[in-house]
Amino acid sequence: MFTKKMFVLLGVLVLATVVITACGTAGPAGPAGPAGPEGPAGPAGAAGESVSVADLTCTECHNDTAIISSKKASWNESLHGSGVAFIEEGGNKSCAFCHSGAAFSAAVAAGQNFSQLESGDANPTHQDCRTCHQIHTTYTSADWALETTAPVTTVTSKATFDGGAGNLCANCHQARRYMANFADKVDPTKFAPTARFNTHYSAQADVMMGSVDVNAALGVEGKASPHMKVEDTCVGCHMGLGDVKVHTFGAQLETCVTCHSDATSTDVGGATTALADKVKQLEEALLAKGLIAESAEGGYAAVPQKEATALDAKTAGALFTYFLYEEDGSMGIHNIAYFNTLVDAALEALK
Repeated sequence: MFTKKMFVLLGVLVLATVVITACGTAGPAGPAGPAGPEGPAGPAGAAGESVSVADLTCTECHNDTAIISSKKASWNESLHGSGVAFIEEGGNKSCAFCHSGAAFSAAVAAGQNFSQLESGDANPTHQDCRTCHQIHTTYTSADWALETTAPVTTVTSKATFDGGAGNLCANCHQARRYMANFADKVDPTKFAPTARFNTHYSAQADVMMGSVDVNAALGVEGKASPHMKVEDTCVGCHMGLGDVKVHTFGAQLETCVTCHSDATSTDVGGATTALADKVKQLEEALLAKGLIAESAEGGYAAVPQKEATALDAKTAGALFTYFLYEEDGSMGIHNIAYFNTLVDAALEALK
């Protein structure tokens, strides 16, 4: 009997142990209950530092002055701001560098020139503030800094244009082709002009340096313009030498008089008028020889020549000089001595 009671007691103890152990072991977590009510708000923190509009760097440009609107108003009157070439050519791979402001900025940032773009701009823009300036980089007035002022190695001649702030302009305002691009395929000493026997507009940097290969064709020495010595070259002449820059980009007489004290116009001493008279003589000589004809776009175009009628170097040089003067667009001012030398040689070549 005693033994039986002991076994019963032992069984009860074992069962109790199992129960106690089970109670001490955590089971799987049940689902979370609903969130309790929000507690009371804590005490307010210390007041932050007071900030006024004057403390914002954006106001260095965006303020109650005309610092932006005045420049934009002038820019709207310029060809950079009012022209339509950006729509016509901005989507073209070979044109976008110069004809789309956004494409230009991206290419300059990538260290590219106009010959290195791989595609056109699907959404071209004017050459606007962002084209030339580092807009919204620091959000201070430092953003008026130019995108680049690095010297420019021209694509066609490989000459280096180094004109301070004017270097920005030279990235586009350089020749895209020289006479060599029109060399006759049969006789490379001759030239076969197309209707556009020219540098493709905007050859100002090449003209300033006197580096166009028409020099060799006409046997003249190309010399750099004295205007290369003007502070910031293009910018100094077309936007002024002071802190307030004129954004119409027209030639500034105030810059001229720093050297030509008696100048009352950009036709200093009648130099551009005299050159225009000689260019008119060149035009008449080219017409007489049937080398130019009226263009449907206005003015004159070269009469295309093929292998059988390819022009000798001097005749071709005379024709190219006529269009170089036209494409430069300055009435010769960019390098008046250079143009006089070329036109004189051109007239002699056509005698």
